[in-house]
Amino acid sequence: MGISLLRGNCDVCVMTLRPAHRSDASSIAAISIEVWLGTYLRRGVNAFFADFVLQEFTPQKIETLISDLTQWIMVSENTDGIDGFIRVSDHSKAPVSGCSDIEISTFYVQPRHHGTGIGKRLLHAAFDHARAKQAQNIWLATNAENAPAIAFYLAQGFDHVGETHFRIQNDAYLNNVYAYHLG
Repeated sequence: MGISLLRGNCDVCVMTLRPAHRSDASSIAAISIEVWLGTYLRRGVNAFFADFVLQEFTPQKIETLISDLTQWIMVSENTDGIDGFIRVSDHSKAPVSGCSDIEISTFYVQPRHHGTGIGKRLLHAAFDHARAKQAQNIWLATNAENAPAIAFYLAQGFDHVGETHFRIQNDAYLNNVYAYHLG
């Protein structure tokens, strides 16, 4: 069962938050590819990153995550389809001390829907999930150069608590670690 909310100034546009279903896997994979490429590859797509994205964000891998009881995935759906999702991993060791084992592993909203409240609603649903697990905090890592995401997390009350690296084969990319205290 989901939560329906009116979005923006549109009387017919309804946004519903609901748990992901296996039938959502291809939509979630497509959003993942769209957001990942648009966020991290600004000067062109080379084979190295294309291969990574096409191997990482497949409907089969997403179906596996949806079926995994340690993964909690909530989607935002409007009248035309899914426009964002958040995935929380319940047993994820943080790369820095002081964080719970509850991680926001993936959090993507289609860029054309930024600023509509979808991200905030998905994030608050994740906070509720973590509270139900009796976590003291919830954490995430984001690319250190992703200024829009960093500004969003800080505006939502996250604290910068450390750094880690995102690795693809032999390459490492600096990520900031943020925690939100649920108290």
